[in-house]
Amino acid sequence: MPAVELDTLDDNIACITLNRPERLNAIDGSLINGVDAALDALNDGAFRVAILTGAGRGFCAGADLSGTGEPWVDSRESTPAFKVNYDSQVRLANLYTRIYELDIPVIAAVNGVAVGGGLAFTLVSDIRVASEHARFGSVFIKAGFSSMDMGTSYLLPKIVGAGVARELMLTGRIIDADEAYRIKLVHEVVPADELMAAALRKAREIAGNNAYGVWQTKIGLNAALDAPSLRHAIEIENRTQILSGFTNNPLEAATAHMEKRAPTWDPL
Repeated sequence: MPAVELDTLDDNIACITLNRPERLNAIDGSLINGVDAALDALNDGAFRVAILTGAGRGFCAGADLSGTGEPWVDSRESTPAFKVNYDSQVRLANLYTRIYELDIPVIAAVNGVAVGGGLAFTLVSDIRVASEHARFGSVFIKAGFSSMDMGTSYLLPKIVGAGVARELMLTGRIIDADEAYRIKLVHEVVPADELMAAALRKAREIAGNNAYGVWQTKIGLNAALDAPSLRHAIEIENRTQILSGFTNNPLEAATAHMEKRAPTWDPL
């Protein structure tokens, strides 16, 4: 059974399923390889949105600390343990960066526990929809490490604010779906049996917009969030909008509005 499955939900919507349910989809080498392969497949331009979820009752329980999973990197017996550990850390961190920088939006459909690296999977996603059974936590600190891991220190404060992020990262406590919604970590909480329908509904909303605009909005938002001032962000916006005008999409949107029909967007 593959550790990660990639399925097509609609013609242009993909679903990545973390598929180690017996370990609550904990991260090992096979799961990293599987997500990497799925991201490679999503780069061919066939999909407009991806949904990321977990098989079974968990979303992702973080790193597999059982000692039974596949190693994160290949190494020789002579490779110092410090080097193996560092290379493993970098490899997993790079995977999260790939998701964050993916050209298409990613919706996390959080079906259960999402802690440690599992929380990080939700943070690098663009939108988070949670089952009422979802749980979230920056639990690295409970495992004897710091909470500075997998982009959490960068993304969590941007999403929930620095004060809330400090409390969650310093205590390592696990919060339920209702609290996650209250602090704006997730956008929607739904009954468990409605989770994928809710995620797919949101994916279809996004896919109904023009592909160029969605792509530029995602990468432009990421750039603007790191901009040092409003003026820098506006410069990014100015160039993005002018380039958008060179597509047929603005004219098509106006024409479709007048003709009371759905627009036919230019392909990306």
